[in-house]
Amino acid sequence: MNRRQVLLGGAALAAAPTGLLAQSGAEALTARAADMQLLPAKYGRTRIWGFDGTMPGPVLRVPQGGRVQRTLVNELPQATSIHWHGIRIDNAMDGVSGLTQEAVAPGGRFDYDFVAPDAGTYWYHAHNRSVEQVARGLYGALIVEEPVAPDVDEEDVLVLDDWLIDPATAQIDDDFEAMHDRSHAGRNGNFIAANGVYALTKPARQHERRRLRIINAANARIFELRLQGLDGWIMAYDGMPLAAPQAFGDYLLLGPGQRADVFVDVIADEGGEAHLLAVLDGQGLSQVKFDVTGRASLARRGMPTPLQDNTHDMVRLDGARQLTLDMEGGAMGGLRAATLDGKRLSFRRLVNEGQFWAFNGAIGRMEDAPLAQLERGEHVRLKIRNDTAFPHAMHLHGMHFHEIGENGALGPLRDTTLIFGDQTREIAFVADNPGNWLFHCHMLSHAASGMTTRIEVA
Repeated sequence: MNRRQVLLGGAALAAAPTGLLAQSGAEALTARAADMQLLPAKYGRTRIWGFDGTMPGPVLRVPQGGRVQRTLVNELPQATSIHWHGIRIDNAMDGVSGLTQEAVAPGGRFDYDFVAPDAGTYWYHAHNRSVEQVARGLYGALIVEEPVAPDVDEEDVLVLDDWLIDPATAQIDDDFEAMHDRSHAGRNGNFIAANGVYALTKPARQHERRRLRIINAANARIFELRLQGLDGWIMAYDGMPLAAPQAFGDYLLLGPGQRADVFVDVIADEGGEAHLLAVLDGQGLSQVKFDVTGRASLARRGMPTPLQDNTHDMVRLDGARQLTLDMEGGAMGGLRAATLDGKRLSFRRLVNEGQFWAFNGAIGRMEDAPLAQLERGEHVRLKIRNDTAFPHAMHLHGMHFHEIGENGALGPLRDTTLIFGDQTREIAFVADNPGNWLFHCHMLSHAASGMTTRIEVA
């Protein structure tokens, strides 16, 4: 095994040193296998891997500025770790095996202890052999609550996912290295649900206002979401509040790893239904059905008040350091050769290694030279060119960024940006969090086959 395989392959990673084992007595979060009724009742139960044996794992809640203290206990047959997606976290707690920590071997433990500085909707998921472990169910929601609760009647945490299931056995397909998935759009499933529940249904009342915390936990699927019997506003992306509520409009796109906080008013009649729909092949599939069985008030509220902003340093575009990231490869791409483990290999030889994608002509540079070495507090503009035929959801660990629009306008803060084929996007951020930060595609098959790099902040 070469160095890259040792860093990324859980089976080769040793248990954490004694000094990293659980010492604080924090509440355990146990990664283990379990059987659940994922598919409709006429099918058998499905073996999943879940935190505390559930999928999604338990919803973790802390107040803004509160500490998250959990001891990962690994009862799986593979090494694992936990990444706290979207949290501006201390680098040692980021949970990226092979970069910020050693993966926790079977039977091992690891203490995670950090402050959650920003209110919003976040999530946690496995970050060792992620293409497999996330697909088996190792994830859950992390909710950081505002000091003053917003004016809503109900809150729904909705984790959307798809699973690739063999209907004959009701088991998850275990070919996590399929060349087609790696070289095309990623691993897309044939069964879609919210919170691991088939036909999720909730009671509701007419004119009720609900907060939908929506998380896309899928390996590769981009969710196109629509409302039926609901009217709403987007209040936050990726945990970060918008300056003003944004009308939901016709649809909302969420790429893998992205989140949205949506306030909705129930406008369906009493005795009727309302739905959060995912559009597949032009057809709306209900992710959540709301049975309207009463009335909350005689009339609707007005437009909601914006959520309280999370404090961030404002990025300055003038004089910002300019960086470029070129995405290449995949099926129908023009990649002819790239560097892998210090060697220049033809695309044919890269395919034989199970590698299909490159950043700036290099593959899987998590442990090699970084994309950039930045001074703390440096302002950065990064131009990302997607010279491939497929979309990619690029996730930056440890920091948030703005998407730069036309005429240099700064969009909302994000931690994951969805970039379609042949599209170019600029992002800008302040490098205000020291450490080694992963930057990768959250189509997890793509990350496993080349689309990873890192950014160093001194």
